[in-house]
Amino acid sequence: MLAAERRNIILAKIQEEKKVVVSELSRIYEVSEETIRRDLDRLEDEGYIVKSYGGAVLNESNVTELPHNVRRGVNISAKQKIAELACGEIEENDHIFLDASTTSVFIAKWIKQKEHLTVITNSIENLLELSTVTGWDIISTGGQLRSGTMSLTGWKTAEALSAYHVDKVFMSCKGLSMERGITDGNDETAGIKQAMIASADKVYLAADLSKFGKKAFSQICGFDRIDTVITDSEPDTVWKDYFTANRIGLVYPKA
Repeated sequence: MLAAERRNIILAKIQEEKKVVVSELSRIYEVSEETIRRDLDRLEDEGYIVKSYGGAVLNESNVTELPHNVRRGVNISAKQKIAELACGEIEENDHIFLDASTTSVFIAKWIKQKEHLTVITNSIENLLELSTVTGWDIISTGGQLRSGTMSLTGWKTAEALSAYHVDKVFMSCKGLSMERGITDGNDETAGIKQAMIASADKVYLAADLSKFGKKAFSQICGFDRIDTVITDSEPDTVWKDYFTANRIGLVYPKA
């Protein structure tokens, strides 16, 4: 296994479990503990993790997006549940925005069962996923490519989004908290989602429960801009009461 491949796997494990132990990683990947420490040094230098005694934890304040292939492999079951529920919120002939989150890629897969939609996205992977669909209108925002996240960003992307008016936007985030609202990893990503919100009649936030109560670096918006939250399982009573008090719809799998 190449060192870069091993580091991505380690990063995915930290993203999933929030922490790792050097001795355990050494045993799993059959390399020395010193090799694992070098891997963790590299990941810390890149801002993804914070080393701790005997291991490392995820850097929750990281402003650098995790590599796309790492993010896509995390919480797959949750993303599939959310995508199925999101599909149920979309009607034939809707005009929608899909952001460049990995959750949106799962939504793009699910919505291909629809007869006709107009989809505008800044995600390269969404464009590829929907490229085989016939009879739809698929629109790319254009902009500067961020290869690590497979997304198009920058002022041209925001300008393109402002030229459209859609029925619904489906977006994800890195965290949602009652104190700070909806947050993401950096200003650039948050700004693109703000542009989507400004041009949509209805805003859907697609976020699994692991993001509830979390705060990331850049604020996207307050809860007053969110119409419906779609998540993978039933939130606790505090969150349900909060959504009810703020007239925010809540969609999750029912038993």
